[in-house]
Amino acid sequence: MPSVDLAQSIGRELPFLRRYARALTGTQSVGDNYAAATLEAILSDRSLIEGASDTRIGLFKTFHAIWQSSGQPVEQGETTAREARAQAHLQALTPNSREALLLRTIEELRYDQIAEVMQISQDEAEELIQIALNEMGSALRGRVMVIEDETIIAMDLKGIVQAMGHEVTGVARTHSAAVDLGRNKRPDLILADIQLADGSSGIDAVNELLGELGDLPVIFITAFPERLLTGDRPEPAFLISKPYSEEQVRSAVSQAMFFSSTEGLDA
Repeated sequence: MPSVDLAQSIGRELPFLRRYARALTGTQSVGDNYAAATLEAILSDRSLIEGASDTRIGLFKTFHAIWQSSGQPVEQGETTAREARAQAHLQALTPNSREALLLRTIEELRYDQIAEVMQISQDEAEELIQIALNEMGSALRGRVMVIEDETIIAMDLKGIVQAMGHEVTGVARTHSAAVDLGRNKRPDLILADIQLADGSSGIDAVNELLGELGDLPVIFITAFPERLLTGDRPEPAFLISKPYSEEQVRSAVSQAMFFSSTEGLDA
């Protein structure tokens, strides 16, 4: 069994493993299953994590060993036509490139840390990230709706998304404005803050839109991502931490565009 100190250290890093696993698989349920499998492997063999440079790297390294041996980009079994297209897009990407890109942009690991996690050279890690940026940046175009109450942030997000070649259907600052915008101009992707201008919830707005429009990929932006990464309730597959970088937004948007559905959330 892990020591108390190691268990506490793993507990602190686990939300970030969940975030990475969910973004990689496109769903909370599949991502959390891989995170759970990672913990089970470490419980069975403590050396998996003790040999790493730190606890986070050990967690991600163990995850990758499992992912490489059995991982699939989206949940298997019966799939919709849109899910099948997502699978086809993902399979067309250079192997390991998307993993490297997520580790760099969403988890903000250094190149040498990515190399350790993936058991490759640092040069190869850098090359994979550049390949992913090129492949994913040109793969899909869509209509993106922004739900954000801070004007400067909203304009920044709009500019990043438009520079990627996507159409921005509009910017909403409140729950009601978001629902109206979504009804009038159906998006392919929603980029949403958690707290909105009138004190309403971005989660509530998204849930209402998903209820009316059907499943859409959603990226949530929050200053406290660990609060939505517990695995105790329906939670988002895609999260960006505030303050964010342009690279993080670009990566998250590209990842989310590959997946056909996002699970609803409990407010």
